[in-house]
Amino acid sequence: MAKMTKCCASTSTCDKAIEFKFYAPQAKKVELGGCFNNWKASKNPLKKDASGNWKTSLKLKPGRYQYRYLVDGAWQNAQEPVECVPNAFGSWNCVVEVGK
Repeated sequence: MAKMTKCCASTSTCDKAIEFKFYAPQAKKVELGGCFNNWKASKNPLKKDASGNWKTSLKLKPGRYQYRYLVDGAWQNAQEPVECVPNAFGSWNCVVEVGK
């Protein structure tokens, strides 16, 4: 899940905190890869809470970003309905749009 939180009040070009969440209580490791980190998922590991939800928050500038979760070495899409676009590997990438 990607949830937007505004982090500044005065400008339209500020970074916004976007929360990403993936439910995987049995997973050993969940990471987030996307165009914001050159698909290097290890740069954005998620932390697991007691309920089995893995979470992280990123500050992103306004724009459209493609992303996927790397769950124990296998790419997965978001679990809730989100916009998806085809990728070069024959699967789909999720899209989050950060507003101004």
